[in-house]
Formats: sequence, C-alpha cells, structure tokens
Amino acid sequence: MTDTPDTTSSRRLDGNAAGGALAELFAADLTAARARCASCGTTEALGAHHLYADAPALVLRCPSCTEVVLRFASQEGRLLLDLRGASLLTVPVPPAEG
Repeated sequence: MTDTPDTTSSRRLDGNAAGGALAELFAADLTAARARCASCGTTEALGAHHLYADAPALVLRCPSCTEVVLRFASQEGRLLLDLRGASLLTVPVPPAEG
C-alpha cells in the first residue's frame, strides 16, 4: 500500500467504488479483528481489549497500556467509529464456501 495519491491516473475512481469491499469488512465478526495500539504497539483481538460502556460511546482500551484504541457511538441516525488509537486493524476473512 502507498499513501501517495496518484492524482493524474485514469485508474482513479471515487470512494463509492470501495462500497462493496467495505461492506465485507463491516459485516465480519469484529471481536476476532486484531488492533495494533498506536501508543504502545501491542496487537490484540478486539475481544481482548477492555470495554467501557458507561459513557456516551463504547470505548475500547488497550489491555497493555490502557490507552483508548477505539470509540463507537450512535448519534442522530449515524454510526460513528473513531480508530485514531489504532495504527492498524486486521480483520480475518472467513474461507469462501464452495
């Protein structure tokens, strides 16, 4: 993956083209997804993180350093996902049926 945009390429599409792939990601069981803490670098399954659910948002904290890794809230008909505390989120893909 590269972070440098190629603005002159005829291969560029708008963000709507990513809809199918992103739908696959967010339909997965995210408790098995692994998040790398942006603060300490520890990588653990989201199910192993410490959940604080008594705030306006669900807050997942790193089990090693206790920094916030993820925030999730529902607000005015929208779902909000804040991953700024995760430097990487890896979601396992189930094997294809067949």
